[in-house]
Parts: sequence; C-alpha cells; structure tokens
Amino acid sequence: MLKLENVETYYGNIHALKNISLEINDGEIVTVIGANGAGKTTTLKTICGLVRASSGKIYFKGIDITNHDTADIVEAGIAMVPEGRRIFPRMTVLENLQLGAYLNKNRAEIKKDMERVFELFPILKDRLKQIAGTLSGGEQQMLAIGRALMAKPKLLLLDEPSMGLAPMIVQNIFDIIKEINRKGTTILLVEQNAQMALSIAHKGYVMETGNIVLQDTAENLLCNEKVKKAYLGE
Repeated sequence: MLKLENVETYYGNIHALKNISLEINDGEIVTVIGANGAGKTTTLKTICGLVRASSGKIYFKGIDITNHDTADIVEAGIAMVPEGRRIFPRMTVLENLQLGAYLNKNRAEIKKDMERVFELFPILKDRLKQIAGTLSGGEQQMLAIGRALMAKPKLLLLDEPSMGLAPMIVQNIFDIIKEINRKGTTILLVEQNAQMALSIAHKGYVMETGNIVLQDTAENLLCNEKVKKAYLGE
C-alpha cells in the first residue's frame, strides 16, 4: 500500500531523514519506534506532504505521491492523527468530526461514517455539543482519531497516540487501534511506547538520528537484545 524509497528530508540545513526506505502492506499495522528526535514524526509529515522530501520517492497504492499537495494525499486515502492531537479546541465535538469529512458532500454517507466512529468511541456521541477543549486528554485523543476516520482513510498515520495519557487509557486506545485495523484500515504507528506498539504491530522499524537501523517482524523485535535494552527497559 505504501512504499518509501531512499527518502531524504531536510529542515533548512538539518538532515532529518537519511535514505529512508520502508513498506506497508494492505491490512498491516506497522510501527516506527525510536527516541525523541529520531525522525519518526518527520517521516509521517513527509508522507503527508507537510514536509517535502528533497530526494527519493513515496508511492501510495502504486502511485507516486512524492510531490503531491497534502489535500490531494488526504483525498487519495491517507489521514494523519498528529502528535498532541491538534483538535480544534473552541469547536464542539460534532464540528471537529464534521471537519474530518470536509471532502465528502454526501450527507447520508457522513452520517454513516459518524455512526461508525460512535461504535468505536461511544463517549463522543454523548459529548457532541461539548467544546472539544474541555474534554479529557484521552477523550481528545479519541476525537482526533475519530476526526481522521471521518475521511475514510485507507491508511491511517498515528503519531504518538499514547503521549500524556494514563496507562489505563493507553490500553484502551491501543485496543481501539487494533479494532480499527481489524475492520480494514491499514495503520502506520509512530510511538515511543515501544512495548505497546510492538505488541499490536505486524512489523516494525527502529529509527535513530534520521536512519532506519533495524527492521523485522514485531515479534522478533520484541525479542531483539538491542531493542530490549534501548527501548523496552530490559
């Protein structure tokens, strides 16, 4: 579904991504783990066109999207849940969800898509008129994911969904990520909580200072001595 070939990205003179290559097959959960500043978020932003690759190629369903505008990439079927959630805090829950469906003009479809979001996040249905900024951190994360799902993505990019959440809420969020995948959405998950990420992923990539230094099945990475020492606290 998604393929990056030798992608390089810069922020001014800072070489953020160095010859990055990765692949995601239809139906997979793929995770990218690594420390702060490793290049994980930049990878997602480059895929979405929020940051331009200086070289290399990005293919989505066989089509070169390397230089496409972000709006066109969303329309093609990629949606991103950004780090820190980035909901619209002064708008209601309903308005946030409606913004996720801005490309869809079919009201009946939008209603069905919203019902699907409520199946995953029943609490959002009870909070439709609530100002989004007054939700708890976990509820805001649910809203951010729900908003992305309103775009009906084929590929969902998740950037640090566990950040700042209590352990019980983190488990709930990861259970929902598995359910989203089970229902047919392919997922690329960037996450510092390597244990949780690898526990639900099919395969993983380890990033250090803009490089992919290791790739394997999630099961193998959980058993890898380097990964256990550096990222699993063992």
